[in-house]
Amino acid sequence: MPRNSPIVLDPCRDPFAADAVERLAQLYGSPLLIVDAERLRERYRRLAGALPGVRLHFALKPLPHRAVVEVLRDEGASFDLATNGEVELVRRAGIAPGRCIHTHPIKRDGDIRTALAAGIDTFVVDNPDEVRKFATHRRQAGLLIRVAFRNPGAVCDLSRKFGCEPAEVMPLIELAESLDVRVRGLSFHVGSQAPDPAMHVEAIEACAGLIARAAARGTALGILDIGGGFPADYREPMLPIEPFCAPIRAALAALPRGVQPIAEPGRTIVAPAAIGLSTVMGRAKRGDRWWYYLDDGLYGSYSGRLYDHASYPIEALNGGGEPLPSVLAGPTCDSIDVIEEEIALPLLAVGDRVIGRSMGAYTWASASEFNFFPKATVLVVDRGRILDAPYSP
Repeated sequence: MPRNSPIVLDPCRDPFAADAVERLAQLYGSPLLIVDAERLRERYRRLAGALPGVRLHFALKPLPHRAVVEVLRDEGASFDLATNGEVELVRRAGIAPGRCIHTHPIKRDGDIRTALAAGIDTFVVDNPDEVRKFATHRRQAGLLIRVAFRNPGAVCDLSRKFGCEPAEVMPLIELAESLDVRVRGLSFHVGSQAPDPAMHVEAIEACAGLIARAAARGTALGILDIGGGFPADYREPMLPIEPFCAPIRAALAALPRGVQPIAEPGRTIVAPAAIGLSTVMGRAKRGDRWWYYLDDGLYGSYSGRLYDHASYPIEALNGGGEPLPSVLAGPTCDSIDVIEEEIALPLLAVGDRVIGRSMGAYTWASASEFNFFPKATVLVVDRGRILDAPYSP
């Protein structure tokens, strides 16, 4: 635990309880992204229990915060990295390079060299040009070939942008071998926030066939990266992680002997582990609705409304009184900065607090400081302590 870890809350209190949130706002201001370390641990443990034998590489992209990385490091997580900044973050957090893979399918040579210098030696590719980039690094690096499986049911269909067709896998293996570059396995990602495990199962079965074909021609592929896509609850509940993973676990059991499955969970771990706190900085009655202007918005923590297609459960922190037709707007001068056009809230005053739940993924990570409104302060709370506190109260 970092030395700068003041105790600011009752260790027995839920840090998401109204009085605890108000206490944190009084100490650290607003807006805040409050992350509960115990919820992080619980989500990681549930996924690990649902996928025994699968090495979990937490994807930093949804919430690249050092204290989050350190909590999951201590749980035994491995890590999925895609940029030089993420490589540097895990290095500063003391993560052994053997616990990391580099999964961006498109890389500059400098990206490859930075990862290799940090000791990371497993990379993802999906086309001939990317394979050729490793010819000069053949003695240090090994590859996973990313296969595309389109999934229109996912909120974000990542195979639209990355991955090769299954029929292209063997030619890519042959190209790598002609360059004396080692292919260690296959990779896929069925898309973010998958509604059910059907596409995971289909992709695993297809990759099992590809692995068998490679073995028949003398190429042993020892890794299958099943990506992420494991869901989190927002306004509508999703399938709990245990039944979601049961068919995946059955499909993995049929893989050829000696193949190590790994995964890249992100959202499912961090989304439920954080809430966003903002404060009403102004209000106006426009027609039959109250407009509330918050100190956080679409250019800030609610950026996921645009970039991630997420609809967060939002409520007043101390919600008493009759619900009234309301609008929630962000602080900037841009007219697009409206969080919710139709929401029922009690009558709020300037200074009242608003809470967004399930806000750990693709919120603060994709926020900007447009109009010079600062990003939310991230507080990772661990049994009443603040990890990596911005200051000691």
